[in-house]
Amino acid sequence: MAKSSKKSEDDDLLRAALDDFQACEDAESTNRESALSDITFSRLGEQWPADIQKQRQVEGRPCLTINKLPTFIRQVVNDARQNKPSIKVHAADSGADPATAELINGLIRNIEYASNADTAYDTATECAVSGGFGYIRVGMDYAYDDAFDMDITINRVSNPFSIYGDPNSRNADSSDWDKAFVVDRLSKEQFKAQYGDKATVDWDDVSWNDAGTTWRDGDFVTVAEWWTREEVERPIVQLSDGSVHDMEDMQSEQMQFLLSTGQIKVVRERKAKSCKVKQRIMSGVEILEARDWPGRYIPIIPVYGDEFDIEGKRYFRSLIHNAVDAQRMFNYWRTASTELVALAPKVPYIGPKGAFNHDQDKWNTANTKSHPYMEYDIVVGGQPPQRQPLDMGTAAGALQEALNASDDIKSIIGLYDASLGARSNETSGRAIMARQREGDVSTFHFIDNMSRAIRHTGRVLIDLIPKVYSGERIIRIIGEDGTQEAKPVNQQYPAVDPKTGQPMVDEQGQAIMAMHDLTAGKYDLTVTTGPSFTSRREEAAASMTEMVRAFPQAAPIIMPELAKQLDWPGADKIADKMEEMASGQVPPEMQKQMQEMQAQMQQLAQENQQLKADKSEKIAEIQADQQIQMIKVQSEEKIAAAKIQSQQQVEFYKAQTQAAIAAAKPKPNGQSAQS
Repeated sequence: MAKSSKKSEDDDLLRAALDDFQACEDAESTNRESALSDITFSRLGEQWPADIQKQRQVEGRPCLTINKLPTFIRQVVNDARQNKPSIKVHAADSGADPATAELINGLIRNIEYASNADTAYDTATECAVSGGFGYIRVGMDYAYDDAFDMDITINRVSNPFSIYGDPNSRNADSSDWDKAFVVDRLSKEQFKAQYGDKATVDWDDVSWNDAGTTWRDGDFVTVAEWWTREEVERPIVQLSDGSVHDMEDMQSEQMQFLLSTGQIKVVRERKAKSCKVKQRIMSGVEILEARDWPGRYIPIIPVYGDEFDIEGKRYFRSLIHNAVDAQRMFNYWRTASTELVALAPKVPYIGPKGAFNHDQDKWNTANTKSHPYMEYDIVVGGQPPQRQPLDMGTAAGALQEALNASDDIKSIIGLYDASLGARSNETSGRAIMARQREGDVSTFHFIDNMSRAIRHTGRVLIDLIPKVYSGERIIRIIGEDGTQEAKPVNQQYPAVDPKTGQPMVDEQGQAIMAMHDLTAGKYDLTVTTGPSFTSRREEAAASMTEMVRAFPQAAPIIMPELAKQLDWPGADKIADKMEEMASGQVPPEMQKQMQEMQAQMQQLAQENQQLKADKSEKIAEIQADQQIQMIKVQSEEKIAAAKIQSQQQVEFYKAQTQAAIAAAKPKPNGQSAQS
């Protein structure tokens, strides 16, 4: 009786799963057909209708495909690769710790690094741009082959057609999915190797006939992950210390001891709404496995392209969906111009009747072979044979239509020559940047949808981290600059001063203990989109250098941070030493060098003082010599002046004497001088 009841439950569950899958398949049929058509058109280059291509092949006419669409796809996808969205976790309530939030940031970066999450993000973006939708998956796996600790992973979905989402979803990031399917097509050997011991229905059982070709086709079978989410109620309690716990947590020995000793009391209790997620592996005839998922979200995150809703039905379109006809026109007109110019028969020679009778073999092959000369028969009154000119008017018209189709592709997608890096009619840098900005605006919804998907990915990670990293363990965290560090979580450890790297102690000399409890508190997140850390580091280094040039007084403050941004070998060590110097903490080797420099400076100061003393004595001697010379000159001048004055007096006295003598002599008439 019990087996019959169990089989009846399994049958009901399988029927519900098949009905859900059929509903998902019907709801997505239009979007999947459109995506498949756009991807094969733009990526595989299958751009000619099959009947037209076959007809032209029969007629020996070309079907040229000059695919311009991958350039536009790469422009948007590579723009998204250069501007990676990053998850930033913040403390959301009083029970959360900002330092623990920063540790969770480093843990998420480590999850992304270990999982190659950038590949998952890039693949999902490319699928959304090329086909209209892509997906990211979050999973769990053992940290190492020989360990029991679990790690969270972010996985790539290379085939977006393997996932069917909830047709009743309305959220932009589809965080409200209540069901989803992930299908995989296996051969008979693969199925038996993976699920042979779990399957109860034999491969040749008639039950496969009822499943249909969707689930079984010859020696191939479809196996699906069936994800379901249902709302449940769980009792919670608030304790006297303000903390909130599930009723199940209150059954632990520690909680029971605290309750029995009166250290804590239950203040309030109520039933809270939550979600229970379950994963089942199924074929078309039975449920193979079933397991509970610890999170509250289905861990499949869609990345949508161009989304719109018509009468309650959601449509997802690619970047190039509306440019398909313009691309077909471009192929047609380029093919037509090629036919008219390159593959058209050469125009014939025209001449009078009888002019071609001579050397007819050369004249018959004149349009297919090159001859050094050709002879013709001279006809009386006639002209030599002449080739008629080629009519290029029709070819020029076809080329103009091809140019028009090329412009149509750009205007439909919204990316013009400036956005694609080609030369256009803009002449100034400002005009080129404005046109590039217009191109970014016209395609920004693809990048913004990617940011929404990564935000939901972060929400799934924050929900899983307390459940996966719940025990005492040491995890690796990665800083924004790529530095790695091992941190203990959910356990106490000696706190370390981030500046000195030494253990922190209190006033009594006791070690200060720290703890990052990932299971306590509530955390929220934001997503920022911008250049990679390497690009921002280079830009920061250039800006800091310009700032130091403009304001040299700020160099002691800026230089340690500037050194961190540079790519020199040992730049981090230089930055640490500069920070120590700025904070007054000089390393011993630097202190020794500074002491030697101080001794040298003192010696130089003494030598300078001695030089100054010697210089003062020398100056005094020079000044004394100059004064002596001046005195000598003045004395000689005085002596010379005295000599001149004395000579003048002598001459004056001589003149007076001669005059007296002359006056005393007798006159010639016998008179005395007195008469």
